[in-house]
Amino acid sequence: MNPVLPNAQLDWDDQGRPRSRVFDDVYFSDLSGLEETRYVFLQQNRLQERFAALPVGGRLIIGETGFGTGLNFLCAWQLFEQHAVAGARLHFVSVEKYPLSHADLQRALALWPELKPLADQLLAQYIAIHQGFQRLVLDHGRVTLTLLVGDALEQLPQLDAQVDAWFLDGFAPAKNPDMWTAELFAELARLAAPGSTISTFTSTGWVRRLLNGAGFKMKRTPGIGHKWEILRGEFLGWPAETPVPASSKPWFARPPVLGGERRALVIGGGLAGCASAASLAARGWQVSLLERHQGLAQEASGNPQGVLYLKLSAHGTALSQMIVSGFGHTRRLLEHLQRSVDWDGCGVLQLAFNAKETERQVQLAEAFPPDLLHLLDKDQAQARAGVGLDHGGLFFPEGGWVHPPALCEWQARQPGITVHVHHEVLKLRKVDGQWQAWDGEVLLASAPVVVLAGAAEVKRFAASAELPLKRIRGQITRLPQTAESAALATVVCAEGYVAPPRLGEHTLGASFDFKSDDLAPTAAEHAGNLQLLQEISPDLAQRLHAATLAPQALEGRAAFRCTSPDYLPIVGPLVDPQAFTQAYDSLRKDARHTPDAICPWLDGLYVNSGHGSRGLITAPLSGELLAAWLDNEPLPLPRSVAEACHPNRFAVRALIRSNVAKKPQ
Repeated sequence: MNPVLPNAQLDWDDQGRPRSRVFDDVYFSDLSGLEETRYVFLQQNRLQERFAALPVGGRLIIGETGFGTGLNFLCAWQLFEQHAVAGARLHFVSVEKYPLSHADLQRALALWPELKPLADQLLAQYIAIHQGFQRLVLDHGRVTLTLLVGDALEQLPQLDAQVDAWFLDGFAPAKNPDMWTAELFAELARLAAPGSTISTFTSTGWVRRLLNGAGFKMKRTPGIGHKWEILRGEFLGWPAETPVPASSKPWFARPPVLGGERRALVIGGGLAGCASAASLAARGWQVSLLERHQGLAQEASGNPQGVLYLKLSAHGTALSQMIVSGFGHTRRLLEHLQRSVDWDGCGVLQLAFNAKETERQVQLAEAFPPDLLHLLDKDQAQARAGVGLDHGGLFFPEGGWVHPPALCEWQARQPGITVHVHHEVLKLRKVDGQWQAWDGEVLLASAPVVVLAGAAEVKRFAASAELPLKRIRGQITRLPQTAESAALATVVCAEGYVAPPRLGEHTLGASFDFKSDDLAPTAAEHAGNLQLLQEISPDLAQRLHAATLAPQALEGRAAFRCTSPDYLPIVGPLVDPQAFTQAYDSLRKDARHTPDAICPWLDGLYVNSGHGSRGLITAPLSGELLAAWLDNEPLPLPRSVAEACHPNRFAVRALIRSNVAKKPQ
């Protein structure tokens, strides 16, 4: 991991305006921040006319260096709201090394009462903003904000997007020269869409020359206030004398964008399916959500309580990055649900129950900021949990528990989604550009796009039959709350977990069984869960009268988790397996050679599966990732993480390994 980045360190002048201590510079003009933003960024990028010209289903993507107080974003959103037609969308991508704390952002935005309706929406979603990619969905999906939290030269190279207008902001070149370099401007050029515009408040000559050298045609234009001149320009194209950036491997390239009607089938009504449906519907798709049971969230997504638990690595792995970004996204979605019934942000305490776990927790505490996780000694842990504990541990203050069916049902209620229960899809056929979903001889539905989101059941379809998904049976136990157990104030985890009561019951779990295919709850696993409870907290076990409970009389449920070999979800477009092997067969001979063959996509066929026990954290953001692949939008994750989740990763590895296997020993 990179060093932990703090929030912005601010001083406030007598007018209530923030100033950065690190850069000794103001966040906006001392005279009029609003007027400067509107003139320098909105007017110079011709945003009013461009917003007005957007058709229904159209979008504009704005990129920004330096989110700061969010003033530029809010002004752009306000203009978009005033001039864009209903059905158009705004996507704003901004990088920020030192994000303001929630309290500081609220204080800064209070300076502009006219922006309050939009600022309130931003503040309501400005939660769990941690390092990496953080996606905020605003105005019912009409506006998307993707924050890249970290150093610009670390975050922007991982961004996959085509930006229509650039706001080159940040602190002045003399105060923060690292934000005004040829290397950074090359990233802006790499990400610029054809005809992309750009503007900035500075007119410094070397900034203009570096931007020109990156492929922008810059010119000085009259400034505003105390600024005599500013710069604006357009992207003309990648300079001929500069090497073109390396393109993605063809098997990870974006599939062709589908034209025509925007209808989709999503097969599977659990967390992955409902998230996929909601993300597509927010972009104007008409979605038919097909569920084989009598209602949504009937399988692994149907437990009464799931835990928002972040199993992280201190080494910045793809999975760890996915978890931090996914956690933030889910945590923001939960603000739409009813607290204490649908979810509770009570925190999660992972006990340091042995030496190995203690060492792991110390490493994590050094790698991540304390508002995401921090260590508690035994006394602190007991005070936080409200029950007796034998160990301290690692506390995640923004974590908690969720009733997964409530999240599924909220997502499925979004406009544009129609739920069809008792619809089990056994076969897919492609006929005249339409994917047909069949149950035996009965045609259930058809659409140009299908998303397979039925956990391990996706293997019944030919295009996804070879995905290495495996099922792991898990059983939870429901324990009636007692007067004494009501004191439990946070989720506590060791080898298992126990949650504070929801509607008079605690959820305790969960077992792992790699062999059984039987979903009938067993007394043996209830007994095993009670043993997990004893290991978590003998005091809580006593409060719940666990020693007197007969395992065969306990209530619970079992379901199959669906996971992949590398524990990352499988999200993205699918290919013709046989044609893929033929196209990239040369990888068997030379893994370093990249064939130039076009990937044989199965147009309109996608998958979102393999979330294991992390579905609450990874499935909702995977819905956004899937929609971004489908609609050619900025990816909500670093490109490397999106590729690490791509379905084609397994086929590529298999080809390369077949070469290794053939080599003589």
